[in-house]
Amino acid sequence: MGMMQEFREFAIKGNVIDLAVGVIIGGAFGKIVDSVVSDLILPVVGMVFGKLDFSNMFIALGEVPAGTPLTLDAIKKAGVPVFAYGNFITVAVNFLILAFIIFLMVKQINRLKRQAPAAPQAPAAPAEDIVLLREIRDSLRR
Repeated sequence: MGMMQEFREFAIKGNVIDLAVGVIIGGAFGKIVDSVVSDLILPVVGMVFGKLDFSNMFIALGEVPAGTPLTLDAIKKAGVPVFAYGNFITVAVNFLILAFIIFLMVKQINRLKRQAPAAPQAPAAPAEDIVLLREIRDSLRR
């Protein structure tokens, strides 16, 4: 029972929950970035470079059986080892875009933190002994 209690205390700590929420949102955000890259950016890049399709850029590292279409999926299904550098390019572009978006978000958050002036803190109430000493001082002045 002790281990379950420790795990429960660990799991309900604020940092663990914040991390879990961050991972879930990050996964969803990653899907959005994948869509932006594959559906919006790569077609434009492909158009500029002569309609290149990065996902079908590969080098077959073995003999391709006769009659197999020269597409990445077909060659992989045929069991031929493939050096799929096009997939790497796609993942690298995804990473660069995601890193740039995170950079912009952090930069904006830091800017907002700098703009918001910290609320001036009220001076801490003097300790009880200080209050008593001041009262004694004031009564002696009279």
